[in-house]
Amino acid sequence: MANFRDIVRYYQPYRAIALFSIAAASAFEILDLVVPYQLGQILNVLSGQPVDRPLQKAIAAASTLTGMPANQFLSLAVLLSLIFLVTVVRAPIQPWLTAWFHWDIALRSRRDNSQKALEKILTLPLEFYDENNPGRIAGKVARGIANHTWIYPEIAGQMIPKLFRVLGIFVMIWLIEWRIAIFFLISFVLIIGFSIKDLKRIIKIEENLDKYAEDTESRTSEIITNIKTVKAFATETQELKRQRSRFDREFTVIDYRIHKDYVKLNTWQRTVVQFCVFMVLGLTLAATVGGKISLGHFVTTLTVSSMAYSELEPLSQLAEFFARRYASMLSFHEFIQQPSGQDAVEIFPSGFSSSPNTTAYKFTGKVEFCQVSFGYDSNRQVLENINLLIEPCQTVALVGRSGSGKSTLVKLLFRYFEPNQGRILIDGEDIRTLNVTGYRRRLAIVHQEVDIFNGTLLDNLRYGNSNATFEQVQEACRIARVDEVIQQMPQGYYTIVGERGVRLSGGQRQRLGIARALLVEPDVLIFDEATSSLDYESERSIQLAMRSILGTRTAIVIAHRLSTVREADKIVVLDRGQIVEVGNHTELLRRKGIYRRLHSLQETGELL
Repeated sequence: MANFRDIVRYYQPYRAIALFSIAAASAFEILDLVVPYQLGQILNVLSGQPVDRPLQKAIAAASTLTGMPANQFLSLAVLLSLIFLVTVVRAPIQPWLTAWFHWDIALRSRRDNSQKALEKILTLPLEFYDENNPGRIAGKVARGIANHTWIYPEIAGQMIPKLFRVLGIFVMIWLIEWRIAIFFLISFVLIIGFSIKDLKRIIKIEENLDKYAEDTESRTSEIITNIKTVKAFATETQELKRQRSRFDREFTVIDYRIHKDYVKLNTWQRTVVQFCVFMVLGLTLAATVGGKISLGHFVTTLTVSSMAYSELEPLSQLAEFFARRYASMLSFHEFIQQPSGQDAVEIFPSGFSSSPNTTAYKFTGKVEFCQVSFGYDSNRQVLENINLLIEPCQTVALVGRSGSGKSTLVKLLFRYFEPNQGRILIDGEDIRTLNVTGYRRRLAIVHQEVDIFNGTLLDNLRYGNSNATFEQVQEACRIARVDEVIQQMPQGYYTIVGERGVRLSGGQRQRLGIARALLVEPDVLIFDEATSSLDYESERSIQLAMRSILGTRTAIVIAHRLSTVREADKIVVLDRGQIVEVGNHTELLRRKGIYRRLHSLQETGELL
């Protein structure tokens, strides 16, 4: 569970420079007190009253150095010189010791944690993405990082230094008149204490609102992703009504609870602050009339105490900003603390395509499933006691009804999940003992829905092998029979295909996926329902592309359309997580089992 410490640790790599810049900012805030103090001393000089002892020594030293008499002129000159030092001379220095580092740390931390968030996204288990909408994840990360970036300069550059200024004011008033200082301290602590108590209550509301906003953003993201379905069913009005209701509820909470509470808090603070300023004025006036403090100290005390109380409003605003952002920052850290999946590969932040520690494998393609059982839920097995041997360069088809475990078998092969029992071997080695990065680079898969990134065709083709030459790309496209499609594109290989490949048809995306898989030069190539959603012409093109590949490497073909797997060396029929038939197309038709029944249903066009 994330907490306040995680927010502080966000900036941990820059702790030393952060402490330096905060100390510098605090020192400059305290230096600001020199001006009202010196103005009070100037008033003493002008009214014929003595200045404080440290200044008397400074004036005497100046008199010795210059040979001038320690008169009113020299006293004013010394006092003005000190004001010049803490105002004009410090002006060009302060921004570089404070503001520069505050934002430099915030921006460096944003860069570091953006990378950390991406690493987490890349290493989370697949089931996390089954349960969480992409819009929700992206919103959580974006809001968390943005709020961390904005809050640091506010807290480190303003809130903490202002608190040191208040502390300096307390010390200054204590040196002038300790009774006034005691009243000032008690009133200040009480105001801050009550404000923090109210802010804690408001933060709880903010946390609930943040979760509610995540749900709203998630639904909006789903509407964008599924906009074709929304339009096809003419549910625009329904979706607008649903979201409008959520927006109205969100507005009600923000405006009539959170914002209203902040206004109430601000109203209470202002009233109490003005009362305290008035009380300090009365106490200071009484001390001056009673001869306990000089006229200069009267002005100084009243000025600096007003400065301190005036800081309460910006401090409250900063605390309010922090409270508003606290929930989203915690949510970000809860995301970062999500455990990585067992299938997580090694991440190399340096940007190299591989690490010296990554083993480069080369397999013959012999795959063996030995008594493999697996279930996503411990109460229900998806695969049960699977024993299957796939020889090098053999083409094996996995067929069966939906939910029989075909795709799960491939997920286990890719090490997305670990078997509950049994082993999977490649060239006689248990795949769990292999480096997952090096191992997966020897596999390739063509999914039913080929994922396309927004960019050029060439970028998408080289996605798995950025070092592939243009000649290798062309050869892979020729084998996958996608070269003829690319030639018809306006810019050929440099055509922008649009986000998620919206400018490509299903058959074109499938052939592009085959070419991309071939460029990896895998030892094991998997086709997962590669033709199930295509028309006859596209299916025929994919089948011809697959035919030119089969026999060159180990191939595993998952298919609902049995026409795709007739030429497979071995057809494995699964039913309810078990292997029930094994053989080639002709052998399985003679057995009059599940395969023949599936084949007959497809031949007659009946639904399964």
